[in-house]
Amino acid sequence: MSGEWMTMGTGKVYRAIGLMSGTSLDGVDAALVETDGRDFVRPVGFYSRPYDAETRAKIRAFFGKKSATPEIETLIADKHIEAVRALLAQEKVATEDMNVIGFHGQTIYHNPAQKITVQIGDAGKIAREIGVQVVADFRSADVKAGGQGAPLLPLYHAARVKVAGLKLPVVVLNIGGISNVTWIGKDNQVLAFDTGPGNALIDDWVKRYTGKNFDDDGAFAKSGKLNQKVLKEFLKQPYFEKMPPKSLDRDEWDLSGIQNLSPEDGAATLTVITAEAIRRGAEHFSSAPRQWLVAGGGRHNRFLMDYLRILLGAPVNPVENQGWNGDAMEAEGFAYLAVRSLLAEPLSLPETTGVPRPLTGGVLYKP
Repeated sequence: MSGEWMTMGTGKVYRAIGLMSGTSLDGVDAALVETDGRDFVRPVGFYSRPYDAETRAKIRAFFGKKSATPEIETLIADKHIEAVRALLAQEKVATEDMNVIGFHGQTIYHNPAQKITVQIGDAGKIAREIGVQVVADFRSADVKAGGQGAPLLPLYHAARVKVAGLKLPVVVLNIGGISNVTWIGKDNQVLAFDTGPGNALIDDWVKRYTGKNFDDDGAFAKSGKLNQKVLKEFLKQPYFEKMPPKSLDRDEWDLSGIQNLSPEDGAATLTVITAEAIRRGAEHFSSAPRQWLVAGGGRHNRFLMDYLRILLGAPVNPVENQGWNGDAMEAEGFAYLAVRSLLAEPLSLPETTGVPRPLTGGVLYKP
């Protein structure tokens, strides 16, 4: 591992907003940070704007497609513009005091083997209407160069761990629609990859049988029983044999074994699949982490978190234990990456996405 990505700060601190809408389609997260884009970062504020059911359905209709209509591109931009304005008002920050916005966009298709990754949303409109330059399309350069295009937040995780002065190795585990890990060792060593399903399969299952958008506290899963045979068969899927770095699309799983289970047993089994996939991912670390810090919606699933504590053999706690905001970290990360893009610093490394060399990325849109 090279790990040679952290350099001394320039002294210039940028005020950046990061925007994130994940595959779970909860809504738009907007985070304001101050950072030099290198080894200083300070979260300032956070705002989350949930999607209504109609918006969620309209966006979901494009999952798996390689392009979108102008109407949906505009809809996504408008929802993000609303979130930016609400965050600026909340933090009493004027647009002229902002340096950049990092707009991740909505992923609808991700297939690194085809060298294709598609995030939609009109970044130019955001720049024009807010009056602040926008960095978007963070993943394409990496994928075109042969990388996985994900995960993209490991350098942000490493910066936060460095600022906090934590004893290494540490793992930052993000359980969003997909689960991914960032292992951070000594001398700025980083290894990152998607471990497998996160909340997406559980959320889809629970929505199908209960009408709810997620399994609150893991209670539905806890009422069911793990099916060991289905678990073992699921974990035989080719993805788990791949060496990291590696990344996923949310829908690339064979769910045929799950479909025959009862609603409760299916929820239990899917939740344990998420946990077991994370445990199997840990086998790739060169040294065992001292602790696991968990971000993303999955940290609220008590059943999942308790199962991880049993499996991982090290402290497993929400990132709030470090005083971090686990709901904000993805958005914060894209604010940080937007500044790195402006500075032409790497966004990804061979150890994080499998790209051949440290590579910058992002496309700049002027107001």
